[in-house]
Amino acid sequence: MTTKILAPEDCRTMIEVRAGVDRTDRELIDLLERRFAYMRAAARIKQDRGAVRDETRKGQVIAAAVADGEARGLPAKAIGELWEALVEASIAYEFVEWDRLRKTA
Repeated sequence: MTTKILAPEDCRTMIEVRAGVDRTDRELIDLLERRFAYMRAAARIKQDRGAVRDETRKGQVIAAAVADGEARGLPAKAIGELWEALVEASIAYEFVEWDRLRKTA
């Protein structure tokens, strides 16, 4: 049996809530797949390995996410921590991809 995905405010049971959470998690993975594809593109485009880590850009990305989250009523500290982890994981992935591309070239 497939549970219909309801808007959060329409959920009346934990089954409905969990179905919505599970669906949202799959959508987040789809978005992460796209984000990491952009990291592969960045690794391909950047000619200098030192350009992979850009602390100024990292700060801008995290600050923008925190501001957007706050505007939506989300907890700023949690958003900041999530984005810190996401950006660091993205940088690490980009380094791996940068190295992989240069070894095969």
